[in-house]
Amino acid sequence: MSVTSRYREAWEGFWREAPAGQGAVFWDAAPAVTARVHLALFEPHLTAPGLPLVDLGCGNGTQTRFLADRYPRVVGADLSAAALDHARLADPAGQASYRLFDAVERAEAEMLHAELGDANVYVRGVLHQCEEGDRQSLVDGIATLVGDRGRAFVVEPSEAAGALLRGLARERGGPPAKLAPVFRHGIAPGEVADAAVPGYLRAAGLVVLAEGGLPLVTTECRADGSAIELPSRWVVVRRG
Repeated sequence: MSVTSRYREAWEGFWREAPAGQGAVFWDAAPAVTARVHLALFEPHLTAPGLPLVDLGCGNGTQTRFLADRYPRVVGADLSAAALDHARLADPAGQASYRLFDAVERAEAEMLHAELGDANVYVRGVLHQCEEGDRQSLVDGIATLVGDRGRAFVVEPSEAAGALLRGLARERGGPPAKLAPVFRHGIAPGEVADAAVPGYLRAAGLVVLAEGGLPLVTTECRADGSAIELPSRWVVVRRG
């Protein structure tokens, strides 16, 4: 199974159109308020030093480069070639490596695991952007990558975020400028029920080590100038 051509083409169109530079797209917040915050929750559960780290759904690589400053081998993986073009352009020193990768495709997940061995995996806001039929396969792919020794940090907007985003889209004058391309390309965040996520994890053989909620910071503001933050849920998981 692999992602639908419509879904892949939607992401290619989005990233071909996206401006270069950190902060140019809706979710591309600075690592100081994203990956740095997440690592404080993730690192206490890492038990195998030296494992590679996979930034799954790396996009333009903002968080990947931050992670590459902290771990010896970091791979930014994304299903959009255009996104990876942005990531490589922003990383001329090659701090990280970048991989065209469809995590829904079992053979691709197995191939990357065979190359890297067990890995730690960082996933920010990928599951809720998948089409419903791809979600279990994505989580299965994460389980393949972590293997016996790795851990995964998965953070996703909660159900409440969907209502917030729909409200922003209906505002007079249309959605905020950085959110508009997301809707225009047909990749508006899907609605993953909070209660559905534990089922995906269990079906993939993943055990929750820690979980909680926090705001997921975006790069956009409301009309009154206040920052848009999405309520989110996070988990740290390992293979059972």
